[in-house]
Amino acid sequence: MAPRHGVIVFYDERMLAHFPDTNAEFLPGRLDKRVRSILSGLYIPWKYPEHPGRITAIMDLLAREPIEGVSIEPGKAATMDQLSRVHTKSFLDDIFSLRDQSAWLDVDTTAVSPGSVQAAEVAAGTAIAAVEAVIEGRAGSAFAVVRPPGHHAEPVRARGFCLFNNVAIAAAHAQDVLGCKRVLIVDWDAHHGNGTQDIFWADPNVLFFDIHRAAPFYPGTGALTDVGAGRGEGTTVNVPMPGGACDIAYLKAMREILVPAADYFQPDLVLVSAGFDAHWFDLALNVSYEGFAAMTGVVQQIANKHCHGRLAMILEGGYNIESLSRGVHSVLKVLAGATPDEPKMCGLEEVEAAITFHKGAFDANGPEQ
Repeated sequence: MAPRHGVIVFYDERMLAHFPDTNAEFLPGRLDKRVRSILSGLYIPWKYPEHPGRITAIMDLLAREPIEGVSIEPGKAATMDQLSRVHTKSFLDDIFSLRDQSAWLDVDTTAVSPGSVQAAEVAAGTAIAAVEAVIEGRAGSAFAVVRPPGHHAEPVRARGFCLFNNVAIAAAHAQDVLGCKRVLIVDWDAHHGNGTQDIFWADPNVLFFDIHRAAPFYPGTGALTDVGAGRGEGTTVNVPMPGGACDIAYLKAMREILVPAADYFQPDLVLVSAGFDAHWFDLALNVSYEGFAAMTGVVQQIANKHCHGRLAMILEGGYNIESLSRGVHSVLKVLAGATPDEPKMCGLEEVEAAITFHKGAFDANGPEQ
């Protein structure tokens, strides 16, 4: 079923200014020495993996292969009030003090360059713009092509390439300003969204569903038994997966865990932390483009059933630019109305074709003498 008002992709070139240079002179201190020690031990040239080419590759592919019903709009910068709904003032003051500077923020290789703080403000604000578009009815669904990503950012800590928690900021804005009482966040990035989990750990009005590669894979959080606490107990749902888990496993988890949870929760808005590093090109898991399309179909059905189709996706990880751009493209096709194919077990179709091809080549009598 096609979205009522098409799909809006939100994108802003100001996010390209986040470009940490590992060879730059960073702020002095023990952290700088520690990071440089790690990099020197790699014995190979290392560049910051979360680079501007990630989002330009997405937009370039969309320009080359446009999708009917998909339009593009600019993003906007988040305000201090919007950011402070999920981050502490002291944390924000620390981040803002690094404007126009280069600095390491942690040993997870999270760093900033002179344009990074503004890029992070725009990433968070662009996620908000996507949510506003679907709540206001200007779009049936929306996709925020943003960087730096956000789901590792905690209330008081930047982590894992993330400065501000974009999806959490958008969810809090939907609740406080746009009249949404219950928000469902689905995180299918290969890495667990530890920051999003922390922010909504005790919140009964945000259902956080996260399917990810299990610990000790970074960041090592998201155990099956982590279900929230206090009034929010039960509204955190983690599905840790082994390395190499494929489309079939992902879809089974979404259909048999996420769908019943959503039916119980009855959200007013569905958000997706859409990471594409679960694709096999990123070597973490074994999800295909067809798998991302089918997962989009599942969350789209949830949104159609419970909240008039209000669905917004916010980009998270994905570091192979081919699988990232193609993955986003496959998702946008479904948001724009295409019916996703049911993924097959990887290799099964080829084996069946080979069986048919070779059938009859070997008879029961064995080779001629």
